[in-house]
Parts: sequence; C-alpha cells; structure tokens
Amino acid sequence: MSTPKLSTSPRTDTGKGAARRDRRAGNVPAVLYGHGSEPKHLLLPNLALASILRGHGVNAVIDLDIDGESQLALTRQVEVHATRDYIQHVDLLIVRRGEKVIVEVPIVVEGEPGPAGGLVVQDASTIEIEADAMSIPEHLVASIEGLEPIANVTAGDVILPEGVTLVSPADLLVASVNEAKTAAEPTEDEAAGDVAEAAE
Repeated sequence: MSTPKLSTSPRTDTGKGAARRDRRAGNVPAVLYGHGSEPKHLLLPNLALASILRGHGVNAVIDLDIDGESQLALTRQVEVHATRDYIQHVDLLIVRRGEKVIVEVPIVVEGEPGPAGGLVVQDASTIEIEADAMSIPEHLVASIEGLEPIANVTAGDVILPEGVTLVSPADLLVASVNEAKTAAEPTEDEAAGDVAEAAE
C-alpha cells in the first residue's frame, strides 16, 4: 500500500482557545517529534487525516509536506473526543525507511469454537509488537477455530507476519473459550414455592 501524503501548515498559536479555533477551521492540532529534533507544532486537515486513519489504521505512516519538504511520520497517538467522535489532537513520530518501531496493534478474534461450543471472551484488544515502520500490520488475528472449553489463546499463539516480533509477554491472555453458563437448577424450597404459586 502506498504511503499517503498530507499537506501541513505551521501552528503558531497554542492553548485551548487556539485549538478550538483551529478545529472550527477544519484542522487538527498536531505535534511532530523524534530523532532528537525539536518538536514541531502543526495543523493537519481534518477530513484528509480522518480518511487516512480509516484506510490505513491507527498506526498509519504519513508522508507530511512541511514547508515543501517531505517527512515520514507515524501516528503515535490519536486523541478522539469522548462523545462527539472527532479528532482533537495527534502526536506524530518521525520515522525513516527501514527503521523498526514498537507499536500496539489491534487484535481480531476469528473462528468458531468446537462442537461443544462455549462462551468466547476477548481479553485483550491489542498486543505490542516490533515491526518495520513501513510494514506495520493493521491488525493481527487470534484464532479460536475448533477450540473446546476451557481453552486460552495467548499473545504467543498469535501468528505474526514475517519480520514482526512480539514485544508483549508471550503468556498475555488474548482470548478464551469458556463453558457457557446454564440456568441454575432450583432448590427444593424454590420448587415447592413455585408449585404453591401455581396452585394459587
């Protein structure tokens, strides 16, 4: 997949008031840092940024146009408003081609339990990996196909693409197949009470 490009403009005013004005103007405040350089405060076009994140995932690498110069950056942290669902702020990390980075990648649980069935629980939504900055997987798969209760899938069981290594503990619980809960059998007193209510 090609690296998406995004034009930026310098952010000269800081503070909550300035940030609100920038968002009303259709921009997202951002800070770019890394590789020993001074942090740069930027404004990114909101609609274009949201489109990139939808298409490339939360660990998108973006080719930024800063004053006419190209700079690769990884979306390190995306702050989204809790109720209004718009991007409030983005932290960007300078990266270089061939460089490896440590990121959290979403986990998707796939498959069906075995014939005995069971209650499937996803215990972790992400795991931490190290990967080439230009080849970060959008998500990883935890398979529960054919598992019988009680069974666990750990981070060490997740199949990783070539060149990707696990950073999270291998025994981190990712998903589990548990015995499905059944309705408890009524006690003798409860059964007698039900009979009495029915008679009344």
